[in-house]
Amino acid sequence: MTKIIITGSKGRMGQALAACAVHHSDLQIVGLIDQGDDLRSVLDRGEVVIDFSLHSASPGIAALCAAHRKALVVGTTGHSDLEKSQITGCQARIPVVLSSNFSTGINTLFWLTRKAAEILGAGFDLEIVEMHHRLKRDAPSGTARTLAEILAEVRQQQLGQVLRHGRAGIVGERSAEEIGLHSVRGGDVVGDHTVIFAGAGERVELTHKASTRETFAEGALRAAAWAV
Repeated sequence: MTKIIITGSKGRMGQALAACAVHHSDLQIVGLIDQGDDLRSVLDRGEVVIDFSLHSASPGIAALCAAHRKALVVGTTGHSDLEKSQITGCQARIPVVLSSNFSTGINTLFWLTRKAAEILGAGFDLEIVEMHHRLKRDAPSGTARTLAEILAEVRQQQLGQVLRHGRAGIVGERSAEEIGLHSVRGGDVVGDHTVIFAGAGERVELTHKASTRETFAEGALRAAAWAV
């Protein structure tokens, strides 16, 4: 029996995690923590924390988990470089699973994106479009950022030098090196991601569309069981 604590329990993903966990006889939710609650009050009950709170809260949660020797699964996105390093720095003391997306389909998209970039080569322009519900706080999504990192890695580029967030005004011709990234917000969209490879006379598009948060929740629960 894997004993799990959820941080960000009142959010959309926190609620999805709790709802999915009841269908697994080998998992038990022993703590539900949200803003205003003290994680330290329940840490001794659990073996692993699944964090879907806020990116700014994740480093502190990671530090507490490390101090109490509890495994950690991080599903928050939008981390600064400092926040990410603070989270991953705890890996020397505890198991830490940090992912921009726990969906099996999205991880397949990551693989397909890498293979397509390798096969198609430099003759194709690279663009990423992501769409999420109107309440999502960060942009671009962590998943879109991961896709951009994959493309830059394949082309042996520094992402910060080639990433272009949207376009407006007289921007001139598109350079062959840049990777375009566009964020759309509206309605109740759970998460859509499309990677576009645009060449001369042809275009390849790889798309993943999530219709329920249970997809992400199930993946995070599997990660929690694995981490313990």
